[in-house]
Amino acid sequence: MDLTQFPAFSQLANLGVAGLMGLMWFWERRMSQTREQQLDEAHARIMSDHVLLDQLIEVVRTNSDAMSRLTATQDQLIRTIGGVK
Repeated sequence: MDLTQFPAFSQLANLGVAGLMGLMWFWERRMSQTREQQLDEAHARIMSDHVLLDQLIEVVRTNSDAMSRLTATQDQLIRTIGGVK
């Protein structure tokens, strides 16, 4: 296989070992920054979902309280109507 067909390979070969190590370090740092950004975005999304979940739990709790009061009122109404007969 003739590597001269691929200019990228010949350019990398010109860098030597130190240049290749530097290039690998640079590539690793770039990938690390990308991963760090992905983690930051995921964390922000999780925190946002947590706030929404807290709001949903509060709505369910409020609705449960309202249903309990409605049931108690209906029971009282039924007892009152039953006593009138």
